[in-house]
Amino acid sequence: MAARKPSGAGSYNPGPDAAVYVISVAAELTGLHPQTLRTYERMGLITPGRTGGGGRRYSHRDIELLRSISELTASGIGIEGVRRILDLENRVAALQARNDELQRELAATREALRQAAAASADARRTPQSRLPALRQPDPGQAVVVWRRGR
Repeated sequence: MAARKPSGAGSYNPGPDAAVYVISVAAELTGLHPQTLRTYERMGLITPGRTGGGGRRYSHRDIELLRSISELTASGIGIEGVRRILDLENRVAALQARNDELQRELAATREALRQAAAASADARRTPQSRLPALRQPDPGQAVVVWRRGR
């Protein structure tokens, strides 16, 4: 469960992944029937948390996902289409996170190269602009960064 965040005297605001809503509340919040929520779980579209006794508990993130599923099915998309859309959205999010990570790594590598080149530029008389990793790439141009095994 997510950490509790203080929001006032004696109260807390659970994080988006905290499984706090029982099925009846989740159904009311999403406008779906509880049996629909159970069906979506059986189909693998959603995986609510469970209590020690086996009761379902839904998080805020689960509620948002159920609302998205509801909007997609209401627009005429079949359940297999919904499954495919959710899978693609998850893949896009993972690729965006990986791209962000690589962009940060590239920026750090460029900065390290700039610092190393600046420290040795006088000794070698090598213009910094001739180092390919230090030039800003043209739009549409690829930059390859080789990493040694960790």
